[in-house]
Amino acid sequence: QVWLVESGGGLVQPGGSLRLSCEVTGSIYIAAMGWYRQASGQAREWVATITNNDYKTYADSVKGRFTISRDHATSTLYLHMNNLKPEDTGIYFCQLTGPSTVWGPGTQVTVSA
Repeated sequence: QVWLVESGGGLVQPGGSLRLSCEVTGSIYIAAMGWYRQASGQAREWVATITNNDYKTYADSVKGRFTISRDHATSTLYLHMNNLKPEDTGIYFCQLTGPSTVWGPGTQVTVSA
């Protein structure tokens, strides 16, 4: 069984920064990992993906502000978020793509003055 657990969310002022982490428990082949987010009352949207060979892609809304990275030794996934805006508010979910797709429970990020 594989579990994902996100951490690092919280309340931050506009222009601030946060670093989200996603720990992988269990052994599984990982083809790619990514971050998604869901604002209240809206559909879940893709934020960023990193492949097994560290190829990174970002949604246009976060490009230049967010950085996805992964510690291959521990399989921990990170999302460094800078210059946060109120529209970045939402629940952030970690996703693993391998033989199956695994989701974490999410961590809340609130950007507000």
